[in-house]
Amino acid sequence: MKKKYEVIYADPPWRYTPAVKNRRIENHYPTMALKEIMDMEIPCEKNSVLYLWATASKLPDCLKVMEAWGFKYKSQLVWDKEIIGMGYWMRGQHELLLIGTKGKFSPPTQADRISSVWRERRTRHSKKPNGIRDCIKKWFPNAKRLEMFCRYPSDGWDVFGNEVDDSIEL
Repeated sequence: MKKKYEVIYADPPWRYTPAVKNRRIENHYPTMALKEIMDMEIPCEKNSVLYLWATASKLPDCLKVMEAWGFKYKSQLVWDKEIIGMGYWMRGQHELLLIGTKGKFSPPTQADRISSVWRERRTRHSKKPNGIRDCIKKWFPNAKRLEMFCRYPSDGWDVFGNEVDDSIEL
């Protein structure tokens, strides 16, 4: 029987249709089609929480993925990257971290809840702020945690991704 997790933290390699070839996400890493992401079997417990990263243009797709994986949308965090980036309609300076639950899963205690806006200067392409992962670990210290599509492993997390040595099989 495969291990199941109470906490899933995921940054899918969303596929975009860029206007300019030198801005292609595939120049940085392989991407996946929406259907491929939606069809993944997620090793989560019947009572679990999902933290799912999305850019503004991928918000509708992110909500579809959340539903396909069996999670119900609850809230979100906005990461203010403090640096203006590229964009097609607006020059993006933020990313969204959507939060969804499956079954019964309690949020962090009132004393541990943080602002819905996280301000931290972005660094490398697609690298998410370590502090977010650290908060999740603090909120759920005894939970089994999985980081999907991981690029930079962290202690206390099982990982899956094409840029790390997987600690699990999907």
